[in-house]
Amino acid sequence: MTSTLPPYARLPLRFDTDALHTAVITLPEDAWQPHFNTGYYDGDWSGVALRAFDDALLPLAPGSGEVRNTRYCDAFWNAQLARLETGLRSARLLRLGPGGCIREHCDYDLGRPDGDLRVHIPIVTDAQVDFLLDGRRVPMQVGECWFLDLSRPHRVENHGGRARIHLVVDCRPSPWLAAQIAAGIPDTPTSQPSRGNEAFTAFRTHVHADPVLEAMLADHHDTETFLHAVLALATETGHRFGREDVRAAMAQGRRDWIEQWLV
Repeated sequence: MTSTLPPYARLPLRFDTDALHTAVITLPEDAWQPHFNTGYYDGDWSGVALRAFDDALLPLAPGSGEVRNTRYCDAFWNAQLARLETGLRSARLLRLGPGGCIREHCDYDLGRPDGDLRVHIPIVTDAQVDFLLDGRRVPMQVGECWFLDLSRPHRVENHGGRARIHLVVDCRPSPWLAAQIAAGIPDTPTSQPSRGNEAFTAFRTHVHADPVLEAMLADHHDTETFLHAVLALATETGHRFGREDVRAAMAQGRRDWIEQWLV
């Protein structure tokens, strides 16, 4: 089903951001558990499970058994989830702290023919948070509801001074959800180029125009030393981007090569 859907769409649904925020700040701090994918992020990426698999081995992790409400899914959160008129799987509040980064990855299970469809409802965010899907910023605002095809490459960077918090729900495909996605497409804002990607593209053009710089970077065959050299040279030449922008560009290069090879 996901192959016929767009990369993202803002659904017609809207949520009461004040009420959501109030419900979030009343949760005890020990309700927030570190995300289980520890190799995917830097900083604070944590969450509160509202609906979870009863056979999940770790908090926030997927499973294959029954899905049940947790003790944090009270009447308020049940009412919010009930607005998604389709079968629900996991539901989590996910928090990315200031300065935090979720590295680029793909959630391949969401790309299966009968895979779940993921929606995001931003509760706390600002213009300094970059949610990048296929290398472009998705302009999600508080109270909105977005479908995102996260089987595609995506990452998140919080350059702001407060935690970004989303309600993230995995839904079963259904005619209702497909209709919501289709209805939202015409009014969905256009994604914007990544600020870091634009700076990296300018840097790459600068390097390719200078054989000395090009040769200097080509001498670094180890990934980490190459990344360090690129970032040091970028600082010297006034190009502002981060380690994840370089990693994303390298990953995209590998994907382009694979696609060309498979043709």
